[in-house]
Amino acid sequence: MAINLLSPAFENNASIPEKHTCDGINVSPPLLIEGVPGLAQSLVLLVEDQDADQGIWSHWIVWNIDPKTTEIPENSLPLGATVGMNDFKDIGWGGPCPPTGNHQYQFKIFALDTVLHLESGSTKEQVEDAMLGHTIEHAELNGYYSRIV
Repeated sequence: MAINLLSPAFENNASIPEKHTCDGINVSPPLLIEGVPGLAQSLVLLVEDQDADQGIWSHWIVWNIDPKTTEIPENSLPLGATVGMNDFKDIGWGGPCPPTGNHQYQFKIFALDTVLHLESGSTKEQVEDAMLGHTIEHAELNGYYSRIV
């Protein structure tokens, strides 16, 4: 079985509930992780807006998630995980908040054969550089959101 990322809050390729966006209470959605390979030493979670005007926009960067983790509850972090600086210049979750249009948000989970030695607040680029050559498997969960302005 390959690694899989799901959410009880929304189906793959469906709308992300307003609760998890800047129009709601802006809390991270609950996530479920299945099929982590036995060789995995850690997991990395990246959440990105694929349709931002400035290019891909990072909403959440979390690494060194214990590979035994099967659930990340709403508005929480797995024990021992490290959080990076998103493109809102915040450490933590920054929910979908597109200025116009319907944007696609990719929730990506990566199983790594190592633990990343990075400081809290590291950028997505630093995390991706540290991941190079260490990804065993990965999976994506896609959600969409558009604001009523």
